[in-house]
Amino acid sequence: MTFNDFNLNTPLLNALSDMAITHPTTIQKKAIPAVMSGTDLVGVAQTGTGKTLAYLIPCLRLWKYSKTRWPQILILVPTRELVIQVVNEVEKLTKYMNVVTVGIYGGANIKTQSQQVYNGLDVLVATPGRLFDIMMMGTLRLKTVKMLVIDEMDEMLNLGFRPQLVSILDALPQRKQNLMFSATLTDDVEAFINDYFGVPLKIEAAPSGTPLEDIHQSKYAVPNYYTKVNLLKHLLNDTATYTRVLVFTATKKMADQVFEALEPLFPESLGVIHSNKAQNNRFNTVKKFQNGTYRILIATDIVARGIDVSEVSHVINFDIPEVPENYIHRIGRTGRADRKGNSLAFFTHKEEDAIGRIEQLMNQTIEILEIPDEVAVSEILTPDEMPDDKQKEIQIRRPSIEEKGPAYHEKKEKNKKVNVKITRAQKMKLKYNKPKSRGGKRK
Repeated sequence: MTFNDFNLNTPLLNALSDMAITHPTTIQKKAIPAVMSGTDLVGVAQTGTGKTLAYLIPCLRLWKYSKTRWPQILILVPTRELVIQVVNEVEKLTKYMNVVTVGIYGGANIKTQSQQVYNGLDVLVATPGRLFDIMMMGTLRLKTVKMLVIDEMDEMLNLGFRPQLVSILDALPQRKQNLMFSATLTDDVEAFINDYFGVPLKIEAAPSGTPLEDIHQSKYAVPNYYTKVNLLKHLLNDTATYTRVLVFTATKKMADQVFEALEPLFPESLGVIHSNKAQNNRFNTVKKFQNGTYRILIATDIVARGIDVSEVSHVINFDIPEVPENYIHRIGRTGRADRKGNSLAFFTHKEEDAIGRIEQLMNQTIEILEIPDEVAVSEILTPDEMPDDKQKEIQIRRPSIEEKGPAYHEKKEKNKKVNVKITRAQKMKLKYNKPKSRGGKRK
């Protein structure tokens, strides 16, 4: 099957030809006819299977020219990196079409983005937070939206965008086509679909949580953090095998620590990216990783969804994510576009339960490898890895009775109360400083 079998128009076919894309992937074969039929749809497909084109191609095929300056197609994604990626794909597909596309996201000048929206557009790609902010400014109307696409809904809910999503959906017209695509379908996503999407058609390229068959997975049981660093250095020294590597960490602090540990060995070929980095820094770092300037990129889960590099040879999980679905998204960065990929996971004793949940989700066991003899096993532990010390019993010395001082102070003379009966004559004497008589009796 080719894209000619989908009743696409000539501008789209010419754009796909320029992109050297001729045969649809599994999710594209299932999604494109369904979307073009006008039905609501939920698509489940692993990262790297072409689900972005699975919704862009039919949406752009159904798009019709309109004089209104407000968008007809609204695409919501969780991260700014994914906004840029989707906008680039739309611009490639609309090379021979008169379609105006705008991407808006947090971290950029909101006035500039608001003006771009106000000037008129056909396709709007946005993160929920920034879209909500611009809606509140009154410079955007969504009543003309005919197709709503929500990509990576599970990540949006994890990032706490539910209130903004609800407000955006309330501002959209009732009659529209709703599309949702994700690599995983969690309980929260299912509940959201039931509340706002009714009964959409569900299609799957593979069951939720199923990794790509082209990805070879392995894991190492590692005792501690510093041994993980030593193992990572050993593997990355093999430049012939590890040609382009994406290293995932759970936290921004951990990403910076790993970067500092590797930078002396790979000073010109190493980058790090997380949400604390400035916007331009993040874009430039990803660009250098894409063009091959950086061979190694250290990243956190939050920015993982927007990194689209087809030549990633290995994904290394420096630590194991608590949410099993995040592991699927991580390893989906390799093995893209029908290429073979590899993923490695480093896990300590504390992470055994997490790796077990991942294997249960995938319904398969990850191959375990032995740590090479050349790798030094460190005995140094980080503060987080130190065993909990038992609380020492503190002996409190009670003061002896002799050490106690008086519980009161002596009262002043005038404040002392003495139970002595005072006659009236004495009171008068005290008051007037002399005896006071009634005077002599009259005769």
